[in-house]
This record gives sequence, structure tokens and C-alpha cells, in this order.
Amino acid sequence: MDVDAIWQNALASARSGRSLSGARCVTDDAERTRRTARDHGEGHMGTGRPPTIKTVAARAGVGRTTVSRVLNGSPLVSEKAKAAVEAAIAELNFVPSSVARGLVTRRTNSIALVIPESESRLGAEPYFSAVIRGVSTGLAATQTQLQIVLVRDKSELDHLTEAVAARRVDGVLLVSVHRDDPLPDLLEGFGLPTVLAGRRSAAEPLSHAHSDNLGGAKAAVRHLLDRGRERIATITGPLDMEVGRARLQGWREALTEAGRPPDGELVAVADFTEEGGRRAMVELLAQAPDLDAVFVASDVMAAGVLLELRASGKRVPEDIAVVGFDDSMIARHTNPPLTSVRQPVEQIGSTIAQMLLEEIATPGTPRRCVLLPTELVVRESS
Repeated sequence: MDVDAIWQNALASARSGRSLSGARCVTDDAERTRRTARDHGEGHMGTGRPPTIKTVAARAGVGRTTVSRVLNGSPLVSEKAKAAVEAAIAELNFVPSSVARGLVTRRTNSIALVIPESESRLGAEPYFSAVIRGVSTGLAATQTQLQIVLVRDKSELDHLTEAVAARRVDGVLLVSVHRDDPLPDLLEGFGLPTVLAGRRSAAEPLSHAHSDNLGGAKAAVRHLLDRGRERIATITGPLDMEVGRARLQGWREALTEAGRPPDGELVAVADFTEEGGRRAMVELLAQAPDLDAVFVASDVMAAGVLLELRASGKRVPEDIAVVGFDDSMIARHTNPPLTSVRQPVEQIGSTIAQMLLEEIATPGTPRRCVLLPTELVVRESS
């Protein structure tokens, strides 16, 4: 599998606005159903198109997850909801394919890697290409095909929902999860094997693999303390992501353990982008001009921090030391080279791929959490 080709195709497809879930395969049964619905003017709310799970859900007054559960014979549906769905199916002449009826032993030998982020972040963040390389490594010895799916808006979420409900893939890998992200619960509701890169919270019920974000952040701050820094600020990632909260907590714990009460004016929240890091550094310099170090929750943001410090006439590390997180290729090419916490992103990718293959092969496999270690890599910025 050519990983670079996959990644370039993903970005090219995103730019052209095409769905990345691949061409839709239509079965003979589905095609006959489509023609019948078209000829009789039935289907999607009277439009002549064949009814979909979304149509059935709207007619029944339930969610698409409930419709899928009824189709798959799940016991997790009330009799009232089941009756409403069955009535809607009859009224709409909805005929699901054999795959959509939940014949889970019929495999597609295909999995989806779902990335619910904007195209701009995909292109700027090395994390995603590293995950893809790792997933590809995890699938290398198998016949499993990898589909990359971008979910940037409701329309793309609807396309993904239909693909999942129709069992066009055997399982899903989900990266960049946010606290209120509906995707994990949606996928779980469909009964589709799902594994996360990262987690929504420490209580994440789905199988997942993640780096030791808390420990890595503490190591970064301890390093700055050991270098004699007195006023250590931090720039966090989004706090609706567990990774952002964990790295902020690591900063707090390291300072507290060193007898330095964390100071709220030394915290700026950003968005894992270079421009977000630059703006956060402007904010910190304005509210804490005496700071002498900053721990930044990603290398991409740290690149923006270094640009702003240079523009402000600050020397790194003489005036302000900087430590990032990820140890991506960015860290080796900044000026000065960036001290950073290395996380094994490719290993996260290969790990979640292997976990998903196990859950697909053996339904009922206990869900697992894999915690991978981090390592501080010291360079000239600190």
C-alpha cells in the first residue's frame, strides 16, 4: 500500500469536495428497488428516489441508529420504537440490502479511517499523515483495504452514516475525537467495530490507543524547571479534546509538585494551528511579560510561537525557552530546533489497526485501552 499516494489522494479529494468513502457499490437487489421506487414515485419523501435509512428514521420519528438496530435485530430497542420503524419500512416500501440487514459474517475486507477535521488542518498537521502511515503498516500483512473519509460537515456525516448502516466497511478507525463528538456513539449504535486514536475522556468506553499526554507534559515542564526557569507558561490545545486537557493538567501537576502554584494568567488556549500558537503567544506576552518559558501543546503551535517571539525581539532560549509536543518533523526544522515531547504517532496508527482487525475477526472481543509512552527530546530551544 502506497501511503504517500493515499495521503495525497485524500487531500486532492478533499480539495475537490468529493466524498472519500470510495465509489458506492450497488447490488442487483438495491438497483431493482431503486427502479421500482422511481417508477412508482415512491421513496425519499415523495421525490421518486429510493428510501434510505434516514428517510425511514424521519417517517418513524426516531434516530437512524434506532432504525439500524431494528434492521439488525438488536434487543436495545423498545417495542414502541420497533413498531414505528417497521410501520415506516412498510409505508415506504424500504428494502434494505442483505448487508444492511446485518449479515455481519459477510465481510467487505475494507475499513474506514475517519478524520473529522478541516482540510486546512489536515494539510498543516503532520499527525494525520503519521497516523495513516501507521495504519497502513498495521494492515500490510492483510488483504484489508483502507478508505480515508473526511467528515467536515453534516452532509459528509450523512454520507458516512449511510455507508456504515449499509455495512460498506467492516469497521471504523476514528482520529481527532472531541468531547461532544457524535461519531463514536453513532458508530457504536450501529454495532460496527470502532477503535479510536485518542479518547473523549478518561472514561472512554470504546477501544482506543493514546500517548501518555499527562506524563509527557510533566516531563516537559520538569525539564524547564531543571533549566532554572521561573515563570513557565503554557499554550494548550482545544479543551474539548482530552489531549488538550491532559497536557494542561500535566503542566499544572509538574508546577504543583515543584512548589509553584499554577498561575491562570500563564495559560492561553489555542487550536493546534500555527496561527493559533502565534496569537496565543501574543496574549501571553501581554498578560505576563515576565514569563521566561512556555510549554506548547503541539509542534505546529510552537512554530507559530517561535515566529512571534522573533517578531517581538525575544531570543530563544536566552529570554524565553520553548518546548513543544509531538516531536514531528517540524521540530527539527524550526529556528532554533525545537525541544519536544516525542509521541509514537505511527505506533498509535498500527496499534489501532491491529485492535480493529481483532474486533472484526472476533465479535465480542473485550474492549481495550493501550497507553503508549512519550519521551522528551532536547534541542536548542530550551
